[in-house]
Amino acid sequence: MRTTYLFFIALFLLYSPLTVAQDNPAAEGPYAQLIIRGATLINGNGAPPQGPIDVVIENNTIKKVQVVGYPGVPINEARRPKLKAGGKEIDATGMYLLPGFIDMHGHIGGTAQGADWDYVFKLWLAHGVTTVREPSGRGIEYTLDLKKRSEKNEIVAPRIFAYTGFGQGKLGVNTPEEARAWVRNNAKKGADGIKFFGADPEIMIAALDENKKLGLGSACHHAQLSVARWNVLHSARAGLTSMEHWYGLPEALFEDRTVQNYPLDYNYQNEQHRFEEAGKLWEQAAPPYSDHWNAVMNELLELDFTLDPTFNIYEASRDLHRARRAEWHEDYTLPSLWRFYQPSKISHGSYWHFWGTEQEVAWKRNFKLWMTFINEYKNRGGRVTTGSDSGFIFQLYGFAYVRELELLREAGFHPLEVIRAATLNGAEALGMDDQIGTVSVGKKADLVLVEENPLENFKVLYGTGAIKLTEDNEVVRVGGVKYTISNGVVYDAKQLLQQVKQMVDEAKAKEGFNIQQPGVKD
Repeated sequence: MRTTYLFFIALFLLYSPLTVAQDNPAAEGPYAQLIIRGATLINGNGAPPQGPIDVVIENNTIKKVQVVGYPGVPINEARRPKLKAGGKEIDATGMYLLPGFIDMHGHIGGTAQGADWDYVFKLWLAHGVTTVREPSGRGIEYTLDLKKRSEKNEIVAPRIFAYTGFGQGKLGVNTPEEARAWVRNNAKKGADGIKFFGADPEIMIAALDENKKLGLGSACHHAQLSVARWNVLHSARAGLTSMEHWYGLPEALFEDRTVQNYPLDYNYQNEQHRFEEAGKLWEQAAPPYSDHWNAVMNELLELDFTLDPTFNIYEASRDLHRARRAEWHEDYTLPSLWRFYQPSKISHGSYWHFWGTEQEVAWKRNFKLWMTFINEYKNRGGRVTTGSDSGFIFQLYGFAYVRELELLREAGFHPLEVIRAATLNGAEALGMDDQIGTVSVGKKADLVLVEENPLENFKVLYGTGAIKLTEDNEVVRVGGVKYTISNGVVYDAKQLLQQVKQMVDEAKAKEGFNIQQPGVKD
């Protein structure tokens, strides 16, 4: 009898998927009860830091957020929440607790980059990203499979929102009727929304109307091939819920033209042409705070429209040297991804055909005008979120997300406003603010713990940490996320990074690969 019992147990273990805590030493939990003790809370609602605070979590739900004392004063242990039998404690004394970060533009790797989901997910979680909106990728079936496995804690992964690229799949989209059919089919498959790139006006109107009726989200990269007839303002009026990057926004701000000032030898398929001329686009729009500039902004505000700027993915355009020499490339960038970044006429975003001073100066001016609009939109109550679009243009998953926080700060956001963009604003845009986005009773325990204060220096969130000189004149690295808590699982962020480094080391050893800068020969 015992032999039969053991046989069936073995079969169960063989054919039942392991949870991440069983399968990965960097993961623990979920726990029936988890108490984080003594942290300073930096919440996603704009509130100033407060602590020490104990947070009680039961089965991935926050049950109590309790102030337990005052800075520098011993805590009265009798007043603290009690640990139940079998519960788990994290001593977070001196640490900072934040809501889990939301990446509103996160591609789950790509075949051209050679970046698989396991590599990408570990980099995200190692940087505190617990929720990702994927704006199209390898196909809805691929993404939904990963989403389901994430929900079951079968894989190391953040929460995933799957947005399908409009027109992907076998159904043709050449008429308004076909657009509506495609949208219904997309919803039937289980997608959370649609990523548009623009189309003929009648098709966009039909698709957005149908999508709105179904209650799904939408995003749009207003590609230049369609933007002359359909810009951000048209999309917002038709029901688009959010825009990506900046495409379509300067075009909505045009006063003395209807198309950007393309050189007469311009070719969209030549990406140096495309990105070089894009760097001159904001200067062709209405000037900041002018009547037309204000009118466009105010209408977008009235429509409760969300801006997801993804500043970081264009930063190499204003400082290519900085982007390609980022210190994390050596340890965390796969050989295949590094090759994808190199100057190319084929790889998307590898437009360094002859990129130099003139292009970078233009892009610096472009950034200033773009950031002015984004910051003022936030100041007037508009929703701005945080997205990275990593895997292109020397921007690495996770690391690029932290850089986006820094760039929002450069745009004029207070550090607390940056955290709100990275947490509660994203949750609102996803329709999940009742479940994530702040550390609040009743919400899911999506959390980030870091040993340094990120409000003082966002660089402490990088996996490589921040450089600091001690009082003893010792140069040290501080920071890096300590723990990321997602779907009830406590991840050791530094262990996840070590696992990524091992992947990269193995790929390098297999190829005999060493990173070399473009144009450098052995």
